[in-house]
Amino acid sequence: MQQAAFFQPRSPSPRVARCVVPLLAASLLSLAGCGGKPTESANSVSGKVTLDGAKVAGQVIFVGPDNKELVPAAIKLDGTYQIADVPPGKYKVLVRGAGSATGPAPKDSALPKMETGGGAAPPAKYAAVTTSDLTYEVKGGKETYNIELKN
Repeated sequence: MQQAAFFQPRSPSPRVARCVVPLLAASLLSLAGCGGKPTESANSVSGKVTLDGAKVAGQVIFVGPDNKELVPAAIKLDGTYQIADVPPGKYKVLVRGAGSATGPAPKDSALPKMETGGGAAPPAKYAAVTTSDLTYEVKGGKETYNIELKN
């Protein structure tokens, strides 16, 4: 009976090694940021939303001069919100209740999940660009904008 010869792999040529090693190193470095804490946004706006002093439930939406809405920021149970990656500029600010929307969100939507339970519903006038009197100018960096709604 004849014994099977074991496969003896060749070592890669120096030329292949010079290409593969840097590619492998670059791949590992690109993955280094995955799975950790999210990176801080260069421009963010956060604050508290109240209605006559009481916390509000819903979302805060910044609308640019082109009437495009940025991704809504859910108002948390404590009445606070945060919008990340906001380009500098002047914005109309909307506050919509937890059950209101301008249309159905796509199934793969990146919209934030809203926390439920607690908080006053914002008055309807703050839900539309044409009726909200809230405005804010983002200058850059981490900014605070507390929103006080009135009945």
